[in-house]
Amino acid sequence: MSSKPRITFGMIVLNGEPFLRYNLRAIYPFAHQIIVAEGASPRAAHAATPDGHSIDGTLQALYRFKAEEDPDDKLIIVTAEMCGHPNGFWPGEKDEQSRAYAERATGDWLWQIDVDEFYHPADIERVAAFLAQHPDATCLCFRAYHFWGGFDYLTDGGFFWHRQYQGEPWGRYRRVFRWRSGYRYDSHRPPTIVDERGRDITRRRIYHADAFGVWMYHYFMVFPHQFARKGAYYQNQPWERERERLRKNLDLLDEVHLANGLRIMDQYGTQNWLARFTGQHPQPILDLRADLASGKVTTELRRTDDIERLLADPRYAQMVQAAARRERLRVWRDYVMYLLWWRPRARLIQLVREQTPPALVKRLPPAIQRKFIPEHRRRYQEQLARYQQSIRSGDAA
Repeated sequence: MSSKPRITFGMIVLNGEPFLRYNLRAIYPFAHQIIVAEGASPRAAHAATPDGHSIDGTLQALYRFKAEEDPDDKLIIVTAEMCGHPNGFWPGEKDEQSRAYAERATGDWLWQIDVDEFYHPADIERVAAFLAQHPDATCLCFRAYHFWGGFDYLTDGGFFWHRQYQGEPWGRYRRVFRWRSGYRYDSHRPPTIVDERGRDITRRRIYHADAFGVWMYHYFMVFPHQFARKGAYYQNQPWERERERLRKNLDLLDEVHLANGLRIMDQYGTQNWLARFTGQHPQPILDLRADLASGKVTTELRRTDDIERLLADPRYAQMVQAAARRERLRVWRDYVMYLLWWRPRARLIQLVREQTPPALVKRLPPAIQRKFIPEHRRRYQEQLARYQQSIRSGDAA
């Protein structure tokens, strides 16, 4: 077996409590580096201080962890001010934050991790062993359990199986990337890495962690404050599918029942539902739950009596079964189209982009030159222009 891989964990965070310290403790033994970019994008100003930082003490908690729990000096804290911006607000929408940690990475692998994403420690070891055995890999993807309304409940359905959700079949998250000198983090949605020549290497040798039994545990909607902050943030995005997201989140926070029980997430026109979690949480989450129960950590929990009533209703079970059949049929249909058309097309386009000399591209008409810009980069440029315009017009907040 090859030597132990050096893994740089990269995190962007705004209001990461109460997860932050538990996440840092979980990944610390496996980390070559942990680089955390803290602060808000303009669209998250509603959940930030006037100077662009977390309102829940996340930045202070990072410095406290650095002082008290970082004996090997692994943690690097990055803010927008450190990168030349006038305050704690990062321009654009998460791309700059992701690049901030990637630019400082010195590991052989870059593992992108959100503050509410956890893994079993044994699974992190399995991933490290896999990376040591597969140095040719360029990306490792994860399927996830998505927790909603509490630690005992999951949300599942077509939204999380949709390829557009994270850019990969069955909604897999791109999370671990091969990292070398000259590589660059190019785009956050979806995470995309390019080499020193600007070539997208993300999917060149892509693997799926669920193939060897490793899943991500995603605690994205456990606490009431997550419903409100995430709802407001995504509602501020220029995406049609996120219209009225705050109202929808707050309605679901207030009560789930038969009428809205298949609309837990409704992006892309999918049906999504609740289910009971019967597995084993990662140890850091067990520690967090124990601290919540003892009062060591004080965070409001969502009431669960409405969820229990819904899951106990046999009519809901029948609705979920019917919805699952429809969503699986649609996902498999889309996946076949992806295999037969979209994936070969994308590979051909990437081959043409990589093999065409830059001097020749510059001589082509502007409309054709534009075709040589990867789609994710075009979307980012258009989105950044919209952000800058909204900031100038004063509606970003």
